[in-house]
Amino acid sequence: MNDYENLATEIAASATASFRANKSWADNAIAQVADEKLHVALDENTNSIAVIMKHVGGNLKSRWTDFLSTDGEKSWRNRDDEFIDSFTNREEILNHWEEGWACLFATLAVLQPEDLSKSVTIRGEAHSVPLAIHRSLAHCAYHIGQIILVARVLAGDEWETITIPRGESGTYNQSVWGKGHYKK
Repeated sequence: MNDYENLATEIAASATASFRANKSWADNAIAQVADEKLHVALDENTNSIAVIMKHVGGNLKSRWTDFLSTDGEKSWRNRDDEFIDSFTNREEILNHWEEGWACLFATLAVLQPEDLSKSVTIRGEAHSVPLAIHRSLAHCAYHIGQIILVARVLAGDEWETITIPRGESGTYNQSVWGKGHYKK
């Protein structure tokens, strides 16, 4: 493999690892929230976890379906509807969420090094493939932060930390130092 192919492969692999880490944090937070609380917004100006999951799932499905050949904003997507909580149960929410993530991961898995030198469009605006990947990662991370915050508030005293607990950084670092845990 030449240097370009190595770099392109690493860009795709590192993006995949980052998306997987973010999804894992969200999944762990969502698991700590009772079914009925998935529909609770903290106030009238915020979205519930269910709505955020609906939006992220819809965004990922739109952006990553036919990623290299069609605009990332599909004609069949109804973005405004993503902000209306129409789910009746956890299973519906999770199915929609997983569909979006599956589309993302399936597309990232088949990207070839030469694909990273291509251009794609999102709402008619040209993006390099690496920029489109990073734009999607930033968008997901933004909303996953929201999910975690809302879940933390709604779980209350039942919350179990999903990252390194306060005051435990030294112990954590000692337990994982040099083990490559982030790439799993």
